[in-house]
Amino acid sequence: MKIKFEDAMKKLEDIIKRFETEDVDLDDSIKLFEEGMKLSSECSKKLNEVEKKIELITKNKNDDSVIKTFTAGRIEEAADE
Repeated sequence: MKIKFEDAMKKLEDIIKRFETEDVDLDDSIKLFEEGMKLSSECSKKLNEVEKKIELITKNKNDDSVIKTFTAGRIEEAADE
């Protein structure tokens, strides 16, 4: 499932709102729960990716800040400008 983080969060909010404000029958509840779990998993993955990117902003041996990018499991140092 590829979905933007913001769109996934919006759908999760909509699902929660339906549970809070509507009488949802059992079959629909299960479908909504499954969809919510998938969306939650996708949001968690995206947050983990962002966390890895932030962690890669480190200092080099000269104590200068170095920005590295995390791309498909590889770490690359950003080129100097």
